[in-house]
Amino acid sequence: MTAGESHGPGLTAVLEGIPAHVKVSTSDLDRALARRRLGAGRGARMGFEQDKVRITGGVVQGETIGSPVCVEIANSEWPKWTQVMSSDPVDPSLLAGSARNEPLTRPRPGHADLAGMQKYGFDRARPILERASARETAARVALGEVARQFLRQGLGIEVVSHVTAIGTVRSDSDRVPTPADMERIDADPVRCFDHDASAAMQKLIAQTVADGDTLGGVVEILVWGCPPGLGTHVSSDRRLDARLASALMGVQAIKGVEIGDGFALAERLGSQAHDMMRMDDGRIHRLTDHAGGIEGGMSNGEVIRLRAAMKPIATVPHALATVNVATRQDDTAHHQRSDVCAVPAAAVVAEAMVALVLAEACVEKFSGDCLDDVRATVDVYRRRLRDTGLEGVW
Repeated sequence: MTAGESHGPGLTAVLEGIPAHVKVSTSDLDRALARRRLGAGRGARMGFEQDKVRITGGVVQGETIGSPVCVEIANSEWPKWTQVMSSDPVDPSLLAGSARNEPLTRPRPGHADLAGMQKYGFDRARPILERASARETAARVALGEVARQFLRQGLGIEVVSHVTAIGTVRSDSDRVPTPADMERIDADPVRCFDHDASAAMQKLIAQTVADGDTLGGVVEILVWGCPPGLGTHVSSDRRLDARLASALMGVQAIKGVEIGDGFALAERLGSQAHDMMRMDDGRIHRLTDHAGGIEGGMSNGEVIRLRAAMKPIATVPHALATVNVATRQDDTAHHQRSDVCAVPAAAVVAEAMVALVLAEACVEKFSGDCLDDVRATVDVYRRRLRDTGLEGVW
């Protein structure tokens, strides 16, 4: 769970269920949050918002203790917003004439503004956009790093992301990045694994900045080392693919998710769409990974592959046509400071969401109050698969 607004005093995030003795520190969270600020096309805020993070519960001397992990991320701009965003009433005379207190009655198409105003009974957009802002994803990235450390230390699972498309520029490379490629991907201005595509993406972003517009794109998340059997086929809401898709769709501006070959599978014959198997060196191997590592709502031991499509950011410098809800007249949408392209950051957020879902699924499958208990249960499961002749590539 996360709480906090974009221009409030900070964000608070709570994660429950992580076993004891997972090594994690403030520096780990700092690195994760720094990755979220990377990427060509980001707005001015990334230059001065340093995401000062503080772990306030659940971690002692660099290890989780089994209680809920609580994280706070301070907002360095808070001193400018103490009156407008105060949780206590402020004398209206102190707010009069403040540009930051502008009513914002011209909702942005494609944003939560108007629907949120209608739902929650506000005549201005500020109370809506403050929480709808993607600033909230900083809290999710912090929690996702705790989940990532659990997956890494407890099961050897690694989560990798990269950008496969920005606007009309798409990578044609068939190579799939591994955990060893993470540093190289993070060093790229658009977090693209394909050097030629990266150059074209950067050129498109520069042109879009000049044109006063915004860009969307596609990110891919890969999970290496995942055991078979996470999730289940017995209940629709507990299917791993459903849970992952829900988590990714819950990221701001994500409008589509596909797993494995996704929509391309709809065009193929059944003989071409499914991952045939063979026995090799005493283990079951799949010849392909069209399913993206998930079959029947469960992980199958292959690399999990997910893609998420992000729409262009709704705050467009060339303000879009809208209606002023105060005057009931046609108008142009208000313009808040924003990014031109946040696709590289969306990939990092998507990583965090995938890590959180997988951590929850692993705790369900390999329950234990401390990390050693989880590892012991994983070992028992691995032995059972081996002894019954069902061992796969995991």
